[in-house]
Amino acid sequence: MAALAVAGVASAQSSVTLFGVVDASISGYSATSRDQNNGFTYDAQGLPTGYNPFYVNRGSVKASRRELANGAYNSSRLGFRGTEDLGGGLAASFWLEAPIKNDDGSEGVATFARRSTVSLSGGFGEIRLGRDYTATFWNDTVFDPFGTNGVGTNLISTAGGSFGAFNGVAASNKAFTDQFPNIALPTSVGGSNYARSSNTVGYFLPPNLGGFYGQLQYSFGEKTKYSPGAATPSALNNSRQGRYVGGRFGYANGPLDIAVAYGSSTVGDAFYAGLTSKVNTFNLGASYDFGPVKLFGEFSKAKNKLDSENQRVTFSNVNSDSVDLTGYLLGVTVPVGAGLIRASYSSIKLDLNEPSVLNRADPKANKLAIGYVHNLSKRTALYATVARVSNKNGSSLTVGGPSFDTRDGRTPKTSTGYDFGIRHAF
Repeated sequence: MAALAVAGVASAQSSVTLFGVVDASISGYSATSRDQNNGFTYDAQGLPTGYNPFYVNRGSVKASRRELANGAYNSSRLGFRGTEDLGGGLAASFWLEAPIKNDDGSEGVATFARRSTVSLSGGFGEIRLGRDYTATFWNDTVFDPFGTNGVGTNLISTAGGSFGAFNGVAASNKAFTDQFPNIALPTSVGGSNYARSSNTVGYFLPPNLGGFYGQLQYSFGEKTKYSPGAATPSALNNSRQGRYVGGRFGYANGPLDIAVAYGSSTVGDAFYAGLTSKVNTFNLGASYDFGPVKLFGEFSKAKNKLDSENQRVTFSNVNSDSVDLTGYLLGVTVPVGAGLIRASYSSIKLDLNEPSVLNRADPKANKLAIGYVHNLSKRTALYATVARVSNKNGSSLTVGGPSFDTRDGRTPKTSTGYDFGIRHAF
Protein backbone atom coordinates (compact mmCIF):
# COMPACT_ATOMS: atom_id res chain seq x y z
CA MET A 1 0.00 0.00 0.00
CA ALA A 2 2.90 2.37 0.79
CA ALA A 3 4.47 1.65 -2.60
CA LEU A 4 1.16 2.33 -4.38
CA ALA A 5 0.79 5.61 -2.49
CA VAL A 6 4.25 6.78 -3.59
CA ALA A 7 3.50 5.78 -7.19
CA GLY A 8 0.24 7.71 -7.03
CA VAL A 9 2.00 10.87 -5.89
CA ALA A 10 4.59 10.55 -8.67
CA SER A 11 1.98 10.02 -11.39
CA ALA A 12 0.07 13.13 -10.31
CA GLN A 13 3.01 15.28 -11.33
CA SER A 14 3.33 16.52 -14.88
CA SER A 15 7.09 16.19 -14.49
CA VAL A 16 9.60 15.26 -11.81
CA THR A 17 13.32 15.83 -12.37
CA LEU A 18 16.40 14.64 -10.53
CA PHE A 19 19.28 17.05 -11.10
CA GLY A 20 22.62 17.97 -9.63
CA VAL A 21 26.22 19.09 -9.94
CA VAL A 22 29.37 17.27 -8.87
CA ASP A 23 32.34 19.62 -8.77
CA ALA A 24 35.81 18.79 -7.44
CA SER A 25 39.00 20.82 -7.45
CA ILE A 26 42.54 20.80 -6.15
CA SER A 27 42.67 24.15 -4.36
CA GLY A 28 45.36 26.04 -2.52
CA TYR A 29 45.13 29.05 -0.23
CA SER A 30 47.59 31.29 1.60
CA ALA A 31 47.26 34.29 3.92
CA THR A 32 50.27 36.47 4.75
CA SER A 33 50.40 38.87 7.70
CA ARG A 34 53.28 41.20 8.59
CA ASP A 35 54.63 43.06 11.58
CA GLN A 36 54.54 46.69 10.47
CA ASN A 37 55.70 48.14 13.78
CA ASN A 38 58.93 50.15 13.78
CA GLY A 39 59.51 50.59 17.49
CA PHE A 40 57.22 53.62 17.83
CA THR A 41 53.99 53.65 19.84
CA TYR A 42 51.07 55.81 18.71
CA ASP A 43 48.04 57.48 20.31
CA ALA A 44 44.43 57.42 19.04
CA GLN A 45 45.21 60.30 16.67
CA GLY A 46 48.04 58.34 15.07
CA LEU A 47 50.77 60.53 16.58
CA PRO A 48 53.96 58.92 17.95
CA THR A 49 54.16 58.86 21.75
CA GLY A 50 57.33 56.90 22.31
CA TYR A 51 60.13 54.89 20.78
CA ASN A 52 61.74 51.59 21.75
CA PRO A 53 65.22 51.38 20.18
CA PHE A 54 65.47 47.72 21.13
CA TYR A 55 62.33 46.68 19.29
CA VAL A 56 62.90 43.68 16.99
CA ASN A 57 60.51 43.38 14.07
CA ARG A 58 58.78 39.98 14.15
CA GLY A 59 58.56 39.69 10.39
CA SER A 60 55.77 37.98 8.47
CA VAL A 61 53.84 34.74 8.83
CA LYS A 62 52.30 32.85 5.92
CA ALA A 63 49.46 30.44 6.70
CA SER A 64 48.73 28.10 3.79
CA ARG A 65 46.68 25.02 3.00
CA ARG A 66 46.10 22.72 0.03
CA GLU A 67 43.00 20.57 -0.23
CA LEU A 68 40.59 18.68 -2.43
CA ALA A 69 37.66 21.08 -2.45
CA ASN A 70 34.24 21.08 -4.09
CA GLY A 71 32.06 23.73 -5.69
CA ALA A 72 34.84 25.96 -7.05
CA TYR A 73 33.11 26.40 -10.43
CA ASN A 74 29.50 25.42 -9.65
CA SER A 75 28.34 24.53 -6.15
CA SER A 76 27.95 20.77 -5.75
CA ARG A 77 24.31 19.84 -5.17
CA LEU A 78 21.60 17.23 -5.51
CA GLY A 79 18.03 18.26 -6.16
CA PHE A 80 14.49 17.28 -7.02
CA ARG A 81 11.98 19.52 -8.77
CA GLY A 82 8.55 18.89 -10.16
CA THR A 83 5.56 20.63 -11.74
CA GLU A 84 1.89 19.72 -11.93
CA ASP A 85 -0.38 21.32 -14.54
CA LEU A 86 -3.57 22.34 -12.73
CA GLY A 87 -5.34 23.59 -15.86
CA GLY A 88 -6.47 27.08 -16.71
CA GLY A 89 -2.87 28.29 -16.86
CA LEU A 90 -2.18 27.36 -13.24
CA ALA A 91 0.70 25.15 -12.14
CA ALA A 92 1.97 23.90 -8.79
CA SER A 93 5.65 23.12 -8.36
CA PHE A 94 8.25 22.19 -5.78
CA TRP A 95 12.03 22.52 -5.59
CA LEU A 96 14.22 20.69 -3.07
CA GLU A 97 17.97 21.26 -3.42
CA ALA A 98 20.63 19.93 -1.04
CA PRO A 99 24.30 20.89 -0.78
CA ILE A 100 26.70 17.96 -1.10
CA LYS A 101 30.37 17.57 -0.23
CA ASN A 102 31.67 15.13 -2.79
CA ASP A 103 35.26 15.57 -1.60
CA ASP A 104 34.62 13.49 1.52
CA GLY A 105 30.91 12.56 1.37
CA SER A 106 30.21 14.15 4.74
CA GLU A 107 27.23 16.21 3.56
CA GLY A 108 24.28 15.19 1.43
CA VAL A 109 20.50 15.16 1.41
CA ALA A 110 20.24 15.42 5.18
CA THR A 111 19.31 19.05 4.57
CA PHE A 112 17.80 20.97 1.65
CA ALA A 113 19.48 24.19 2.76
CA ARG A 114 20.21 25.45 -0.76
CA ARG A 115 16.53 25.71 -1.64
CA SER A 116 13.29 24.20 -0.41
CA THR A 117 10.20 25.82 -1.91
CA VAL A 118 6.66 25.11 -3.05
CA SER A 119 4.92 27.51 -5.41
CA LEU A 120 1.80 28.34 -7.39
CA SER A 121 2.21 30.08 -10.74
CA GLY A 122 0.02 31.40 -13.53
CA GLY A 123 -0.66 34.50 -15.58
CA PHE A 124 -0.37 36.58 -12.41
CA GLY A 125 3.22 35.45 -11.80
CA GLU A 126 4.48 33.09 -9.09
CA ILE A 127 3.96 32.90 -5.34
CA ARG A 128 6.81 30.95 -3.77
CA LEU A 129 7.07 29.75 -0.13
CA GLY A 130 10.10 28.36 1.70
CA ARG A 131 13.87 28.86 1.77
CA ASP A 132 15.31 30.69 -1.22
CA TYR A 133 17.92 33.18 -2.43
CA THR A 134 17.40 36.71 -1.13
CA ALA A 135 16.47 39.39 -3.63
CA THR A 136 19.67 41.36 -2.93
CA PHE A 137 22.04 38.41 -3.39
CA TRP A 138 20.96 37.81 -6.99
CA ASN A 139 22.94 40.79 -8.29
CA ASP A 140 26.09 39.52 -6.53
CA THR A 141 26.01 36.17 -8.28
CA VAL A 142 24.40 36.99 -11.66
CA PHE A 143 26.80 39.84 -12.44
CA ASP A 144 29.93 38.06 -11.19
CA PRO A 145 31.86 36.24 -13.96
CA PHE A 146 32.75 33.61 -11.34
CA GLY A 147 29.19 33.23 -10.07
CA THR A 148 30.30 33.70 -6.42
CA ASN A 149 32.09 30.32 -6.48
CA GLY A 150 35.65 29.37 -5.64
CA VAL A 151 38.62 31.65 -5.08
CA GLY A 152 37.31 34.03 -7.76
CA THR A 153 34.23 35.04 -5.74
CA ASN A 154 33.91 38.84 -5.71
CA LEU A 155 34.71 40.77 -2.52
CA ILE A 156 31.21 42.27 -2.33
CA SER A 157 29.83 38.81 -1.62
CA THR A 158 32.74 37.78 0.63
CA ALA A 159 32.53 40.90 2.81
CA GLY A 160 28.74 41.15 2.75
CA GLY A 161 28.25 37.62 4.03
CA SER A 162 30.02 38.37 7.31
CA PHE A 163 28.83 41.99 7.52
CA GLY A 164 25.22 40.81 7.74
CA ALA A 165 25.71 37.82 10.04
CA PHE A 166 23.29 37.18 12.89
CA ASN A 167 24.81 38.02 16.28
CA GLY A 168 27.90 39.27 14.47
CA VAL A 169 30.76 41.38 15.72
CA ALA A 170 30.26 44.32 13.37
CA ALA A 171 31.41 47.65 14.70
CA SER A 172 27.88 48.83 15.54
CA ASN A 173 27.39 45.83 17.82
CA LYS A 174 30.83 46.40 19.34
CA ALA A 175 29.81 49.95 20.15
CA PHE A 176 26.60 48.60 21.63
CA THR A 177 28.51 46.39 24.10
CA ASP A 178 30.79 49.31 25.00
CA GLN A 179 27.78 51.44 25.88
CA PHE A 180 25.87 48.63 27.66
CA PRO A 181 28.51 46.35 29.21
CA ASN A 182 25.89 44.49 31.27
CA ILE A 183 24.16 43.28 28.06
CA ALA A 184 26.74 41.13 26.29
CA LEU A 185 26.05 40.31 22.67
CA PRO A 186 27.01 36.76 21.68
CA THR A 187 29.94 36.58 19.29
CA SER A 188 29.04 33.33 17.54
CA VAL A 189 27.47 33.50 14.09
CA GLY A 190 24.12 31.75 14.16
CA GLY A 191 23.16 32.38 10.57
CA SER A 192 22.66 35.06 7.95
CA ASN A 193 20.04 36.38 5.55
CA TYR A 194 22.71 37.51 3.11
CA ALA A 195 22.59 34.82 0.41
CA ARG A 196 19.50 32.85 1.43
CA SER A 197 16.63 33.37 3.80
CA SER A 198 14.33 30.86 5.46
CA ASN A 199 10.59 31.17 6.14
CA THR A 200 10.03 33.37 3.08
CA VAL A 201 6.97 34.41 1.10
CA GLY A 202 7.98 35.60 -2.33
CA TYR A 203 6.20 37.00 -5.36
CA PHE A 204 7.73 36.91 -8.86
CA LEU A 205 6.46 38.83 -11.86
CA PRO A 206 5.24 36.79 -14.86
CA PRO A 207 7.87 36.19 -17.59
CA ASN A 208 5.87 37.79 -20.43
CA LEU A 209 6.48 41.47 -19.64
CA GLY A 210 8.75 42.27 -22.57
CA GLY A 211 11.99 41.69 -20.68
CA PHE A 212 10.99 43.24 -17.36
CA TYR A 213 11.33 40.97 -14.32
CA GLY A 214 11.16 41.35 -10.58
CA GLN A 215 10.39 39.89 -7.18
CA LEU A 216 9.28 40.88 -3.70
CA GLN A 217 10.18 38.86 -0.62
CA TYR A 218 9.37 38.74 3.07
CA SER A 219 10.90 36.37 5.62
CA PHE A 220 9.32 35.74 8.99
CA GLY A 221 11.52 36.07 12.05
CA GLU A 222 9.22 33.56 13.78
CA LYS A 223 9.73 35.13 17.22
CA THR A 224 7.19 34.76 20.02
CA LYS A 225 5.27 37.91 20.99
CA TYR A 226 4.06 38.59 24.54
CA SER A 227 1.19 40.70 25.81
CA PRO A 228 1.79 42.70 27.89
CA GLY A 229 5.23 43.47 26.50
CA ALA A 230 6.74 43.44 29.98
CA ALA A 231 6.28 39.65 29.99
CA THR A 232 8.90 39.31 27.25
CA PRO A 233 11.91 37.29 28.46
CA SER A 234 15.04 39.37 29.01
CA ALA A 235 17.09 37.54 26.39
CA LEU A 236 18.83 38.92 23.35
CA ASN A 237 17.61 38.34 19.80
CA ASN A 238 14.25 36.85 20.78
CA SER A 239 11.89 39.53 19.46
CA ARG A 240 12.76 40.66 15.93
CA GLN A 241 15.90 38.93 14.71
CA GLY A 242 15.63 36.92 11.48
CA ARG A 243 13.20 39.08 9.53
CA TYR A 244 14.06 40.01 5.96
CA VAL A 245 12.21 42.16 3.45
CA GLY A 246 13.53 42.91 -0.02
CA GLY A 247 12.86 43.33 -3.70
CA ARG A 248 14.64 43.19 -7.04
CA PHE A 249 13.54 44.58 -10.40
CA GLY A 250 15.33 44.47 -13.72
CA TYR A 251 15.24 44.41 -17.49
CA ALA A 252 16.80 41.76 -19.74
CA ASN A 253 16.51 41.94 -23.50
CA GLY A 254 19.06 40.80 -26.05
CA PRO A 255 22.61 41.52 -24.87
CA LEU A 256 21.56 43.80 -21.98
CA ASP A 257 20.66 42.77 -18.44
CA ILE A 258 20.32 45.33 -15.65
CA ALA A 259 18.77 45.06 -12.18
CA VAL A 260 18.45 47.01 -8.95
CA ALA A 261 17.73 45.48 -5.53
CA TYR A 262 17.15 46.56 -1.95
CA GLY A 263 16.76 44.51 1.21
CA SER A 264 16.68 44.91 4.97
CA SER A 265 17.70 42.11 7.33
CA THR A 266 17.19 42.23 11.10
CA VAL A 267 20.35 40.67 12.53
CA GLY A 268 19.92 41.37 16.25
CA ASP A 269 17.72 42.96 18.90
CA ALA A 270 17.54 43.76 22.60
CA PHE A 271 13.89 44.14 23.62
CA TYR A 272 14.23 46.00 26.93
CA ALA A 273 16.97 48.29 25.65
CA GLY A 274 14.74 49.13 22.67
CA LEU A 275 17.55 48.35 20.24
CA THR A 276 17.41 46.67 16.85
CA SER A 277 20.38 45.98 14.58
CA LYS A 278 19.66 45.86 10.84
CA VAL A 279 21.68 45.47 7.68
CA ASN A 280 20.19 47.46 4.82
CA THR A 281 21.61 46.58 1.40
CA PHE A 282 21.28 48.35 -1.95
CA ASN A 283 22.95 47.15 -5.14
CA LEU A 284 22.84 47.80 -8.86
CA GLY A 285 24.22 45.32 -11.38
CA ALA A 286 24.41 45.08 -15.14
CA SER A 287 25.93 43.06 -17.99
CA TYR A 288 26.20 43.58 -21.72
CA ASP A 289 27.18 40.93 -24.23
CA PHE A 290 29.06 42.40 -27.20
CA GLY A 291 29.65 38.94 -28.70
CA PRO A 292 33.45 38.76 -28.61
CA VAL A 293 33.34 39.94 -24.98
CA LYS A 294 30.77 40.25 -22.20
CA LEU A 295 31.12 42.97 -19.58
CA PHE A 296 29.82 42.85 -15.99
CA GLY A 297 29.51 45.48 -13.29
CA GLU A 298 28.01 45.96 -9.84
CA PHE A 299 27.82 48.68 -7.21
CA SER A 300 26.76 47.79 -3.67
CA LYS A 301 26.09 49.77 -0.51
CA ALA A 302 25.30 48.13 2.84
CA LYS A 303 24.68 49.76 6.21
CA ASN A 304 24.84 47.96 9.55
CA LYS A 305 22.56 50.23 11.53
CA LEU A 306 21.61 50.19 15.19
CA ASP A 307 18.14 51.68 15.75
CA SER A 308 16.85 52.81 19.13
CA GLU A 309 13.12 52.92 19.87
CA ASN A 310 13.60 54.77 23.17
CA GLN A 311 16.39 57.28 22.61
CA ARG A 312 19.21 58.30 20.34
CA VAL A 313 22.12 56.00 21.20
CA THR A 314 25.50 57.72 21.26
CA PHE A 315 28.90 56.19 21.77
CA SER A 316 32.09 57.65 23.06
CA ASN A 317 34.24 56.23 20.27
CA VAL A 318 32.05 56.93 17.23
CA ASN A 319 29.87 59.78 16.01
CA SER A 320 27.27 57.52 14.44
CA ASP A 321 25.46 54.31 15.28
CA SER A 322 26.04 52.79 11.85
CA VAL A 323 28.82 51.24 9.79
CA ASP A 324 28.87 51.40 5.99
CA LEU A 325 30.21 48.86 3.52
CA THR A 326 30.73 50.05 -0.07
CA GLY A 327 31.86 47.82 -2.90
CA TYR A 328 32.08 47.59 -6.64
CA LEU A 329 32.89 44.95 -9.24
CA LEU A 330 34.09 45.03 -12.84
CA GLY A 331 34.25 41.78 -14.79
CA VAL A 332 34.61 40.28 -18.24
CA THR A 333 34.20 36.96 -20.03
CA VAL A 334 35.71 36.15 -23.40
CA PRO A 335 34.64 33.03 -25.34
CA VAL A 336 37.57 31.21 -26.96
CA GLY A 337 36.47 28.20 -29.02
CA ALA A 338 35.09 25.64 -26.57
CA GLY A 339 36.40 27.65 -23.65
CA LEU A 340 35.71 30.82 -21.71
CA ILE A 341 38.20 33.26 -20.17
CA ARG A 342 36.90 34.93 -17.01
CA ALA A 343 38.34 37.90 -15.11
CA SER A 344 37.17 40.34 -12.45
CA TYR A 345 38.33 43.15 -10.21
CA SER A 346 36.40 43.89 -7.03
CA SER A 347 36.95 46.33 -4.20
CA ILE A 348 35.34 47.10 -0.84
CA LYS A 349 35.69 49.83 1.78
CA LEU A 350 34.39 49.79 5.35
CA ASP A 351 33.43 53.20 6.76
CA LEU A 352 33.38 53.04 10.57
CA ASN A 353 32.00 56.60 10.79
CA GLU A 354 34.60 57.54 13.37
CA PRO A 355 35.25 61.15 14.37
CA SER A 356 37.76 62.76 12.05
CA VAL A 357 39.97 63.63 15.02
CA LEU A 358 40.96 59.97 15.27
CA ASN A 359 42.64 60.33 11.89
CA ARG A 360 42.48 56.60 11.17
CA ALA A 361 42.11 55.26 7.65
CA ASP A 362 39.10 53.06 6.90
CA PRO A 363 39.71 49.36 6.21
CA LYS A 364 39.62 48.43 2.52
CA ALA A 365 40.57 45.61 0.20
CA ASN A 366 40.72 44.77 -3.49
CA LYS A 367 40.80 41.51 -5.40
CA LEU A 368 41.93 40.43 -8.83
CA ALA A 369 40.80 37.07 -10.25
CA ILE A 370 41.33 35.38 -13.59
CA GLY A 371 40.32 31.94 -14.83
CA TYR A 372 39.61 29.69 -17.77
CA VAL A 373 36.84 27.14 -18.36
CA HIS A 374 37.13 24.48 -21.06
CA ASN A 375 33.85 22.76 -21.96
CA LEU A 376 34.34 19.11 -22.85
CA SER A 377 30.58 18.85 -23.42
CA LYS A 378 27.41 20.69 -22.43
CA ARG A 379 27.57 19.08 -19.00
CA THR A 380 31.28 18.55 -18.31
CA ALA A 381 33.98 21.20 -17.97
CA LEU A 382 37.56 21.61 -16.80
CA TYR A 383 38.49 24.89 -15.12
CA ALA A 384 41.32 26.84 -13.52
CA THR A 385 41.20 30.03 -11.43
CA VAL A 386 43.79 32.13 -9.59
CA ALA A 387 43.04 35.11 -7.35
CA ARG A 388 44.74 37.54 -5.01
CA VAL A 389 43.35 39.83 -2.28
CA SER A 390 45.24 42.87 -0.95
CA ASN A 391 44.16 44.25 2.43
CA LYS A 392 44.82 47.68 3.92
CA ASN A 393 44.18 49.45 7.22
CA GLY A 394 43.09 46.38 9.17
CA SER A 395 40.92 44.64 6.58
CA SER A 396 41.33 40.85 6.76
CA LEU A 397 39.53 39.32 3.77
CA THR A 398 40.84 36.10 2.21
CA VAL A 399 40.18 34.02 -0.90
CA GLY A 400 39.29 31.13 1.43
CA GLY A 401 41.27 28.67 3.49
CA PRO A 402 43.18 29.68 6.65
CA SER A 403 42.77 32.97 8.48
CA PHE A 404 45.55 35.48 8.98
CA ASP A 405 47.98 34.97 11.87
CA THR A 406 47.67 38.22 13.85
CA ARG A 407 49.71 37.18 16.86
CA ASP A 408 52.40 39.59 18.11
CA GLY A 409 50.66 42.52 16.46
CA ARG A 410 50.95 41.35 12.87
CA THR A 411 48.65 42.94 10.28
CA PRO A 412 46.73 41.05 7.55
CA LYS A 413 48.14 41.84 4.12
CA THR A 414 47.64 39.52 1.13
CA SER A 415 45.75 36.32 0.41
CA THR A 416 46.20 34.20 -2.72
CA GLY A 417 44.54 31.06 -4.00
CA TYR A 418 43.95 28.76 -6.92
CA ASP A 419 41.40 26.17 -8.11
CA PHE A 420 42.02 23.43 -10.70
CA GLY A 421 39.02 21.18 -11.14
CA ILE A 422 36.31 19.37 -13.06
CA ARG A 423 32.56 19.97 -13.04
CA HIS A 424 29.86 17.53 -14.19
CA ALA A 425 26.16 18.44 -14.23
CA PHE A 426 23.23 16.08 -14.65
